[in-house]
Amino acid sequence: MKLHELSPAEGSVKDTFRKGRGAGSGNGKTAGKGHKGQNARSGGGVRPGFEGGQLPLYRKLPKRGFNNARFAKNFSTVNLDALNKRFNDGDVVNAEALVACGLISSLGDDGVKVLGNGTITKKLTVSAAQFTASAKEKIEAAGGKCEVV
Repeated sequence: MKLHELSPAEGSVKDTFRKGRGAGSGNGKTAGKGHKGQNARSGGGVRPGFEGGQLPLYRKLPKRGFNNARFAKNFSTVNLDALNKRFNDGDVVNAEALVACGLISSLGDDGVKVLGNGTITKKLTVSAAQFTASAKEKIEAAGGKCEVV
């Protein structure tokens, strides 16, 4: 058997149907789309699952599966450049001090997290629930201390 002798199985390949090539083609004029209406138009039709405006089945069924919202940590966040602007050299920065100066409106469920955006030049003692690695590095480089509460 040679490559030029290969052919697909009988009946497995259909000729392509050329739409809109005149009345003699058997599928001319409206090309199998009928007269007017949404499905006759270009780009027409509805998305999968659309039920004509009736509340679709996927919206009626209850949600299933895992959702992390119940277990996610909720921190109030503060950036280093904000600490640098609001506090003086040698100050102790804790959650109460942050609320008092208006950097955070309230404590998150899990406390305060210090983020490393910006630079810090002042020597601060910062107490928070969490620090990013870059924030910890920058505070200690400036001569300050990081205390995990």
